[in-house]
Amino acid sequence: MKEDFVKDLQNKIMIELRKIYSPKVLRHWQYPQNWGIMNDASGYGKVTGPCGDTMEISIKVEKNKIVKCTFDTDGCGSSIACASIITEMVIGMAIEKARSITQSKMLEFCGGLPEEDKHCALLATDTLQKAIDDYEAMLK
Repeated sequence: MKEDFVKDLQNKIMIELRKIYSPKVLRHWQYPQNWGIMNDASGYGKVTGPCGDTMEISIKVEKNKIVKCTFDTDGCGSSIACASIITEMVIGMAIEKARSITQSKMLEFCGGLPEEDKHCALLATDTLQKAIDDYEAMLK
């Protein structure tokens, strides 16, 4: 009986979430990709957003291309999804192109986010940019 109640509640929650979030965001929220921080990263960024969520992104760069990108966050589902999505976006991408990813490009790639979650896309892009800054600083 209790299991049926829980399953029913979970189903109702998912129905409501599907009205608000794109399938891509829900997939990355439920099944995040590239979670973890590399020990041998070429660049690392850590940013705490205005909501209090902290995100970390590590990048591995070879021949000016990001060959691996991982993340960690203590944030909400939207922060998890945005971090997971941005790691997938940049793998195989040249540093210059990754540098050009903005909040609006992230939101477009995510299929949009509710107004109250749009800052999560900015947190992901800011953290990636900080990792790229760190990488470039190591080159000097």
